[in-house]
Amino acid sequence: MPAAHTAVPHPSAQPSRPIQPAIHPDRAWAALLARDASARDFVYAVTTTGVFCRCGCPSRTPARENVRFFPTPADARAAGFRPCRRCRPEELPSDARLAQTMAAFLDHHHDRRVPLAELGRLIRRSPFTAQRIFRRTLGLTPAQYQRQSRAAALRDQLHSGQGNATDALYAAGYSASSRAYESAPSSLGMPPGDFRRNGRNQTIHYCTGPSPLGTLLVARTRRGLCAVTLGDHPDTLVRDLRDHFRQATLVEDPSLAPQIAAITAALRENPSALLDLPLDLRATAFQMRVWETLRRIPPGQTRTYAQVAAEIGQPSAVRAVARACASNPAALLVPCHRVIGANGSLTGYRWGLDRKKQLLALESVSPSSRNAAPHAKFPA
Repeated sequence: MPAAHTAVPHPSAQPSRPIQPAIHPDRAWAALLARDASARDFVYAVTTTGVFCRCGCPSRTPARENVRFFPTPADARAAGFRPCRRCRPEELPSDARLAQTMAAFLDHHHDRRVPLAELGRLIRRSPFTAQRIFRRTLGLTPAQYQRQSRAAALRDQLHSGQGNATDALYAAGYSASSRAYESAPSSLGMPPGDFRRNGRNQTIHYCTGPSPLGTLLVARTRRGLCAVTLGDHPDTLVRDLRDHFRQATLVEDPSLAPQIAAITAALRENPSALLDLPLDLRATAFQMRVWETLRRIPPGQTRTYAQVAAEIGQPSAVRAVARACASNPAALLVPCHRVIGANGSLTGYRWGLDRKKQLLALESVSPSSRNAAPHAKFPA
């Protein structure tokens, strides 16, 4: 680790290393204001004191113009800042260390179910305490973590293309192929064999068309809509769809144009009608819980990331909720635009902040005004 510097940087000084693009400044600032101790993917430095801290530090909230964000304590040190003596940003809290120990153990033993009693013995705590520490720190239970870890291992095995789907199932730790096929609709969005072939056996129909938010693409399988995306150019949206389903058969289908028109009309007349459309989304169990919660937010209302995390029963999973919003493949139908920062800022949006602002403005129209207009009807 680089040696610490004691000189206080001048407020106008720039960090010697660029801030990583993974840090969203507005979101990081919102976490700082909320003193969100679960925000562990960055540290913040104050140019007027020369000190860097973790979110949740009890020190006085600095002025926004005096704050710099860094992905790691080492980056902050390299820029000339020194660690805070109150929050000790270079040290993991004891609970975080214990949670990391348990997570590493679960990763190593994803081929079998690890009981809570075994985790308790690992960290010398009771099974109840082990689960409480794990859930409070990582935002999900050890059993949920193992299921997601096993599903991720399965996706990696299938993507590698080595062996057949059955080999991948057992390599990922599933005790029987039936277990993986039962979970496939929620974790993969299609049977494991089709996922391994990047959707080779899937036929996906798609169509693009204009909307008040730019070009709108809708894509559907026989089960429902698998993608609804927004952009500036149809070719870009189609290319992104092809990258997502690299070996699926993509069929441009003009018969979906009325679907686009109905979605566009629903934005103005009755956004709640978008909930009636069938979906076929690939997601983890956690992502689906977040997306279902977003679909329950009424048009014209917003929630913060922390509120969504609390609604799904995992108040410490604020960052995981943000990631689930960012990975949402169904714009408008899963209304991630209704989630904002703790300080009321719009924060990020996968399809651009201007579109998010426009969507919230459209939805702020009073329900009585919408009722005066004929509601959109979706084609079968």
